[in-house]
Amino acid sequence: MALALAGVGGFALLRWGTRWGSTPEERARKMPGDEYLEYGPAARVAMTRAISIEAPPERVWPWIAQLGRGAGWYSIDWLDNGSRTSAWHIVSWIPEPRLGDATAIGYIRGIDPGRAVAWWVDGVRFFGSPARSVMCFTVSSEGDGTRLTTRMSADARGPMARIALFVYRVIDSIMARRLLLGIRSRVEYCEANPADQKYPETGARDQYQLYEVPYATGESAGAAGIEDGARWRRAAIQDGILQNGK
Repeated sequence: MALALAGVGGFALLRWGTRWGSTPEERARKMPGDEYLEYGPAARVAMTRAISIEAPPERVWPWIAQLGRGAGWYSIDWLDNGSRTSAWHIVSWIPEPRLGDATAIGYIRGIDPGRAVAWWVDGVRFFGSPARSVMCFTVSSEGDGTRLTTRMSADARGPMARIALFVYRVIDSIMARRLLLGIRSRVEYCEANPADQKYPETGARDQYQLYEVPYATGESAGAAGIEDGARWRRAAIQDGILQNGK
């Protein structure tokens, strides 16, 4: 009986985590990047989460634009950011996002400036299964504030595919929720304290994010060779997203 209750409770907790903060309408809505997984294997998962932020979209978008591109991930820094403290302000030297910008989790395959960005990764193995994934963020108006919605999608092949996707759901349910809360905390803190800059810039390109970020322009941030962002830059070139490496 106890084992059954634990199983039910675990399932309910996971279900809550994979749709945290989102409405049925948001979960049903098509988002940029959904098409990247069309015609793929049957073993797949799509997790939609959302949060409301007390700031207009034009003040939230820059935080999404610099996410993973030298500013860190705003989540659990000791787990996913090499123990670097993610930025608490808009970093002055990070360029505007472009198709082909790469980082530890793939490269930017789709972007609608000011509204949406979709990251793509293919050719990885997770728990022994070949896997692909999409990470999309969209911002939209909600009264005087912003509705930030994210969808994390993945598919996998092979006998371990469903187990791999289950583990992915568990891990992402923890990290994505913290990421959204981290964004809201930072945006609203800066809105309330515009003159107070936490962790001022030193000029070091790995100050807020340890892992390598090769920009489409050929410039970079982070520490070279860490988490091999160069691999995803090469993938963007091979996929035709970057022409001649630009």
